[in-house]
Amino acid sequence: MKNSIGFIGGGRVTKILLQGFTNKNVNLGKVVVADTSQEVLSNLKKHFPEVEFSDTKGAASQNIVFIALHPPVVMDTLELIKDDVKAEAVVISLAPKINLPKVSVKLAHVKNLARLIPNATSFINEGYNPVSFSAGFDLSRKKEVMDLLSSLGTTFEVSEEKLESYAIMSAMLPTYFWFQWRELAEIGVKLGLSDEESKKSIYETIIASLDLMYKSGLPASDVIDLIPVKPIGEHEAQIADIYKTKLLGLFEKIKP
Repeated sequence: MKNSIGFIGGGRVTKILLQGFTNKNVNLGKVVVADTSQEVLSNLKKHFPEVEFSDTKGAASQNIVFIALHPPVVMDTLELIKDDVKAEAVVISLAPKINLPKVSVKLAHVKNLARLIPNATSFINEGYNPVSFSAGFDLSRKKEVMDLLSSLGTTFEVSEEKLESYAIMSAMLPTYFWFQWRELAEIGVKLGLSDEESKKSIYETIIASLDLMYKSGLPASDVIDLIPVKPIGEHEAQIADIYKTKLLGLFEKIKP
């Protein structure tokens, strides 16, 4: 695979991927980014000075092209770049909702199409990233793509129908908890712990709690029963309802 990568869109996900690649010293060769925001590009340049800027057509003409855009603008952008994407290129869309058949309508001459649901934890090379490939994807190119993406963390191939499920249960999952951990760390300090002690207590206990829930062999109900006092137990039903309402509703919006 030739070292030439284009990103159409230079926002958060592009920053995450570039940081992950940088951490692992991945030789990307030429990296070209297109974005309508000069502020976004300037911010990206501060972190990755080797990045080159171009218009959308310039980024689309590279050997690997990442479509790092929100779903509402993906189809119009594909229409704009369809004559600039090389037939032998690899095109990887990072957006939910727009499936490979839809991408293929715009890029009918490109057989190496893929979709990746990226994860913010790829920033530290601990992503949990499902990827799907078009039926005609060249097998040797697929291996090269998987090798590249695997530098970001756990990268695995799944059927395309599951990608939006992983978007809910992996890509967006940290947002369901991060603000809670931040609040708990602040409470720990108010209770007399140092900031470091509070954060370490939360980190170590959460890791152990996950292992207990998923590796102990106990049913979930038995794990939950191990601690009799549940300070926010009276709100559990409300919290569960929020999860169900919000996440199932979001899934309906993002599925193809």
